[in-house]
Amino acid sequence: MASYSKYLLIAMALVIITGCKQKKKPSLAGEDPVDVSDFIEFFQPLKLPYIAADSILQKKEKDSLLIGYKVFTQFVPDSVLTKVYAKGVKPKIYPLGKVEVPGAETYLFVKTVTADKKAVFLLSFDKNQQFLAPMTALRPDQSSATAQSVQMDKKYTITKTVLRKNADGGVSEGKDVFVLNADAKNFMLIMTDALEDKVTELINPIDTLPRTHKLSADYSSSKMNLVSIRDGRKSDRISFFIHFEKNNGECTGELKGEAMLRSSSIAEYKEEGDPCSIKFTFNSSSVTLTESGCGSRRGMKCLFDGRFPRKKNPTPKVDKSKGAVKK
Repeated sequence: MASYSKYLLIAMALVIITGCKQKKKPSLAGEDPVDVSDFIEFFQPLKLPYIAADSILQKKEKDSLLIGYKVFTQFVPDSVLTKVYAKGVKPKIYPLGKVEVPGAETYLFVKTVTADKKAVFLLSFDKNQQFLAPMTALRPDQSSATAQSVQMDKKYTITKTVLRKNADGGVSEGKDVFVLNADAKNFMLIMTDALEDKVTELINPIDTLPRTHKLSADYSSSKMNLVSIRDGRKSDRISFFIHFEKNNGECTGELKGEAMLRSSSIAEYKEEGDPCSIKFTFNSSSVTLTESGCGSRRGMKCLFDGRFPRKKNPTPKVDKSKGAVKK
């Protein structure tokens, strides 16, 4: 009996010692400092090939997975986030998963979200868990005709793909392929397959919205330069879609959203945390755009600025034989 008690005490002591040695995983949602090993361990392993489509950005994540901004920027420079978000904006940050190369680097896929912007970043750390390089892996554009995805294959090659639905029903594809250059601390473009053929006819994503407001119409200076205005969700707003091409198609811009009516002839697009703003000035025959800070929505050498003549709204045709209205 004494022998049994002795072994029982030894077993209990081992359990207590083991429990003391176990390190409790800290939450990453707060502001308390954590170790880089805890930060990386928070990400679940991914099986290659791994593909993230832009639809993943619409998925609601669990709050328990949230990574606090202060924790995130302990290990990742905040300049990484300002590639997408305005300075000072703190998006919600969630882990999508990690890929560990044996004896070498580790890749982390991170999802970031604000009310009006979403993006996936790919972060790399060396074998000593020091930050190496970032990549904006997935950032949806403003076009309803395109879909994007990013893939990492079993050779740790990263492929960013854009699919575009054309007006004729066909689909065009563009690809950029990258690998990590650990010595240079950047992701290096090794192959590109440009999105074939320019868009020859615009697809207006708001064309079916109501156009009862006096400003609702299409304003166009050419086939590929359009400002489409439709009724907003509220009476003090208008919906808009802008697409332009300048310099023989070398510089393009596209933006869709809602603008606030400031007067009977002036509306303004401005979202909190977004440096981009556009002023719409209407008269009876045209709309003039004046932009500020919209460089992420267009080419670097062209602006949304410009005057667009108003087009006549299509009038329904009357079938006199039946007294019916045709569109």
